[in-house]
Amino acid sequence: MEGIRPQSRAWYSADIGCFTKTGPDLIVGALASNDPLSTDPNQKLAWREQVSILQPALSGLAGHVFFEFDIPRIGRRIDVVVITNALVFVLEFKVGARTFERAAIDQAWDYALDLKNFHEPSHSLRLVPILVATDAACSGQVNVQFAEDGVARPLCITAADIRATIDKLTSANPGRTIDVERWHRGAYRPTPTIIEAARALYSNHSVDEIARNDAGAKNLQVTSRRVEMLIDEARSERKKIICFVTGVPGAGKTLVGLNVATRRIEASPTHNVFLSGNAPLVAVLRAALIRDERQRRRAKGQSSARTREANPVKSFIQNVHHFRDDALVNPDDPPVDHVAIFDEAQRAWNLNKTADFMKRRKGQPNFRWSEPAFLISYMDRHEDWAAIVCLVGGGQEIHAGEAGISEWLQAVRQHFPHWHLYISSQLTDSEYAAGHALNQVQDVARPQFDDTLHLAVSMRSFRAENLSAFVKALLDRDECTAKSALETLTGRYPIFVTRELNVAKQWVRSRARGSERYGLLASSKAMRLKPYSIDVRVAPDPVHWFLGDPDDVRSSQYLEDVATEFQVQGLELDWTVVNWDGDLRMIGSSWAYHDFRGKRWQVIRKEEHWSYLKNAYRVLLTRARQGMVIFVPPGDSADHTRPPSYYDSTYRYLRRLGVASIE
Repeated sequence: MEGIRPQSRAWYSADIGCFTKTGPDLIVGALASNDPLSTDPNQKLAWREQVSILQPALSGLAGHVFFEFDIPRIGRRIDVVVITNALVFVLEFKVGARTFERAAIDQAWDYALDLKNFHEPSHSLRLVPILVATDAACSGQVNVQFAEDGVARPLCITAADIRATIDKLTSANPGRTIDVERWHRGAYRPTPTIIEAARALYSNHSVDEIARNDAGAKNLQVTSRRVEMLIDEARSERKKIICFVTGVPGAGKTLVGLNVATRRIEASPTHNVFLSGNAPLVAVLRAALIRDERQRRRAKGQSSARTREANPVKSFIQNVHHFRDDALVNPDDPPVDHVAIFDEAQRAWNLNKTADFMKRRKGQPNFRWSEPAFLISYMDRHEDWAAIVCLVGGGQEIHAGEAGISEWLQAVRQHFPHWHLYISSQLTDSEYAAGHALNQVQDVARPQFDDTLHLAVSMRSFRAENLSAFVKALLDRDECTAKSALETLTGRYPIFVTRELNVAKQWVRSRARGSERYGLLASSKAMRLKPYSIDVRVAPDPVHWFLGDPDDVRSSQYLEDVATEFQVQGLELDWTVVNWDGDLRMIGSSWAYHDFRGKRWQVIRKEEHWSYLKNAYRVLLTRARQGMVIFVPPGDSADHTRPPSYYDSTYRYLRRLGVASIE
């Protein structure tokens, strides 16, 4: 399947010779004809200024120019791309600006990195991001510094210095002239973060535009379309269905759910809702979408009221527990939504936890439903049709009382045999712990198994599709498989280990470019990291932690507040420091599981709780898109809670697998 066709990405493109001879009115007119906000006079003035600057600056050069080049992954457009000789220049104009703002520098850098990472012909090219402040008195950073991947640090220049800068760099970087036509035709295969994906989808992009579609990968488009087809079938045939979508960590299950939900916001009367029990995920996605909606309204010259922007977002993304509680308010009425998409459905509560909560918090004694059964019963109130989409992750249960996917199947078998089941063929895998329930439900509901409902390749890290395999083998103590998986990551996805926290912090700081995010992670049971000023008992605000600027002390990038598996599950960073405490430690050839109570570590004896702790580390070790460093403390022989023996064996195990030490 082909990537996005490049001719749809630039609003105006031309050979430089043709561009310099074309009247500015014609160029601005061509740009305006592609712009839904073309009535904005400020935008037209900005384009006219850019054209008036670039026509004399590029005169006599051989190459090509592109205006308003689309970057759907982050929902923005590059002002200008100039290709000449062996270089790609990425220009961000700030018309009327007198200074070079940090955010604008990062914006230009982000555009160049996006092309490098996701635009196939740009993988092997040198790219130069340039910020042009048109009213600046003099240029700022003008000395080019290329990173190993061929992306330069952004240059900050005035309009008058554009030609001299291009000439200097092209003469200093000779090479084969870029085939512009091939570059123009090249596939664009982005891998967005879930925050970027939500922003793009909510602003009317589709998963086809924002997601990579490698020919050899189980791609998101196929699964999304299959789910949409099943929903359409349920509506047209007036039946009730449950669809189970599985996938490895980071494969894009949440992206599938968001795509299905957003594709129907305006076009369909079915009323869809995206539900998640992951409160930090809901809070971060809502905040990101509300901020984007506010910016769009301001760009259109509309008033920006917080409630006006928040209400549609809040109805689109909801906390599953609030949705569940609504069913108690009107016990006979169906929800307004005909389609309910449950993210991380395996984390729904079992009967005991649901009944205990209902008794203590809702005044409902003798509650007889598990959370999956009650949610199905709520949707079952529709007389005509309904569709439930369960997005299922394996090895992701991190809370006591999480039922696993078997509870959904048991609910159908016992109470709702008239519902039709469409099940990923991989749900039989032991990782999903649904085997016994699957056998039982087949006698009643006759489920249909479907290969297209499984996402087999991790998309979280565009550099390391095999990361989840490495982490699984590491935690399963399968050294041979872990070593092999790690070898496939070499050169593409750096993983290091260190005994010095400051070294780890400096490593992620030095790696991050543009607006790439980094942060500290630790298990919620990592209680003896306090000597390193890491206190997992103090939960950060996820909105500030994931969306805050680098100079915000609440931001992940300040490297002060640490997030646990509960704050980061379902979300991701570019670079991480995973802090490994003595809660999960290697003793001999086995893991030992511990919980710190009072003044000492205590052995965790319930095997069920072993899996919660191991899954916590699974979450932490799969949050980084581009690379991570693992900090294993050296311990302190003078502290009975942190003897070196609690940490040394874990460090040696990681080194034995082939994880390199920074030192």
